[in-house]
Amino acid sequence: MLNLYKAKPKTSLTGKTLTFSIDSSDYEVHGISKHEQKIAFISGALPGERVQAKVAEDKAGYLKALSTKVLQASALRIAPPCQYAAQCGGCQLQHISAANQRELKQQGIDKLICHQTGLTSLPWQPMLTAAGSGYRRRARIGIWYDKKQRRFSVGFRQHADKQIVAVDSCMVLSPLLAPVFAALNQALPQLKDATAVTHAEVLEAGGTAFVIVRHVKPLTQAEQQGFVAAWPEAIWLGEATAGEFSYWNTTITPQYRLAEQQLTLQFSPDDFIQVNAAINQQMVTQALDWLQPGSNDTVLDLYAGIGNFSLALAQRAKTVHALEGVAKMVQQLATNAKLNGLSNVEAWQADLHLAWPKARWNKAEYTKVLLDPARAGAQGAVEQIVKLKPAQILYVSCNAATFARDAKVLLQSGYSLEKICGVDMFAHTSHLELMALFSR
Repeated sequence: MLNLYKAKPKTSLTGKTLTFSIDSSDYEVHGISKHEQKIAFISGALPGERVQAKVAEDKAGYLKALSTKVLQASALRIAPPCQYAAQCGGCQLQHISAANQRELKQQGIDKLICHQTGLTSLPWQPMLTAAGSGYRRRARIGIWYDKKQRRFSVGFRQHADKQIVAVDSCMVLSPLLAPVFAALNQALPQLKDATAVTHAEVLEAGGTAFVIVRHVKPLTQAEQQGFVAAWPEAIWLGEATAGEFSYWNTTITPQYRLAEQQLTLQFSPDDFIQVNAAINQQMVTQALDWLQPGSNDTVLDLYAGIGNFSLALAQRAKTVHALEGVAKMVQQLATNAKLNGLSNVEAWQADLHLAWPKARWNKAEYTKVLLDPARAGAQGAVEQIVKLKPAQILYVSCNAATFARDAKVLLQSGYSLEKICGVDMFAHTSHLELMALFSR
């Protein structure tokens, strides 16, 4: 009888609690350690600390774990300012001061970009920062009904978990939106079917609070008015189907101002806008300062959204061609250009990750390009951007890893990195956005 050797499957460490000594941190301020031959990334741990952490992922070359107990604390560790910090997954870095958060995030990103691109140093400029509390003008609020206990939990998800942490307040949410938790807790128990509402989104726009209630089952007129009565100063909307909204009280189009440019931008409740208004204003102003668009410049704005950068660029440039993948946002961009009296903006719909079509916008000669892609970055698009040979490219990034990948392409195509700065859009989180100017 032939006996075939079969290797014994390795025992997974997932779910086990191990002790780690933290040597350094990565670009998202996860502590870095080693377990046997594997590198380990530990959320909630700082360089110099010894911690116990529960393993969430056990892969061939690395572990991911969540710190559960600090055995030896770093001098950088502070008491979190928020009472929900230990449970809520919204703010991952409240155990570090704001200044040290920014320093650690930038240090990690510096190492990442230098490693990926081969650059030995980066031309860092002062970071864009704003208040660390009350800054979010938009947030998604989780709603969960416990059938056994017959009660609702209204709040935010735990870190790496679907469980909802019930909260009465949120320190990073705009003060205008503070009543939302009490309002939802008052209105939800009045529902005939407690599972009808899955979550809500709260939004500050133009000094007005909006609440979008996502419901998977029809709500009666009385149930809708129950939400309105709980917070009559807010504008309440229902969303039974994704992207389709019904106003329950007053019909108002959301909008925000770019005060320094004296621009007003209208948007649909499901359109993308930056959640930090103060930082967004700084970004737009810095984009103008770095690119210096003039009356002879034809500018290409990619991933343009509703025109956040496009309109400001058009105030100074000869022409702006704005490209966006979502058709209805292209229409909104064109509407916003008209609303602000800008006739030199042309809005186009295109999937920028596919081969670019032979459209009129792809035949123009561009002196400057701005791109602001989603977290996936601009893979595919950057190869086509360099074929246009613009003198300057301003890359706005919300993901350092995909930025490093795309920056390598630009550098290999003859561009140099002139300026880079961190953008602290989400204080107390592991995210640091970037603005980087390339020239040739």
